[in-house]
Amino acid sequence: MLLHEFGNTAFVIRDKDKVIAYLFGFFSQTGKTGYVHLIGVRQDYQGQGLGKQLYDHFTQLAKQQGCSKLKAITTPGNHHSIFFHRKIGMNPVGEKNEQGIEVVKNYSGPGQDRVVFEKQL
Repeated sequence: MLLHEFGNTAFVIRDKDKVIAYLFGFFSQTGKTGYVHLIGVRQDYQGQGLGKQLYDHFTQLAKQQGCSKLKAITTPGNHHSIFFHRKIGMNPVGEKNEQGIEVVKNYSGPGQDRVVFEKQL
């Protein structure tokens, strides 16, 4: 569905015929925000800067579209994602939970706290 509906903001990196990294993003219809919905790099290819390369590409496209902010969301238990987003300069918003992780309470519904990252462009 994401590829069919948001194909112009879906990017992959291949190694021959194998997809080794991907990013699915889109632009908000209510503000000047580029939103990264999914990003992934195969475990064997992590640590090579591929995720950052995809983010940088999407960031340039977001700027061209007039976006002034990037946004990404993950769960408080996804420590790998939290580390990655902090490393590339995304900033969490919200209040620290019991584990010291900044979350936005009930972001995805009652009891569904999320780590919301933003970055000004």
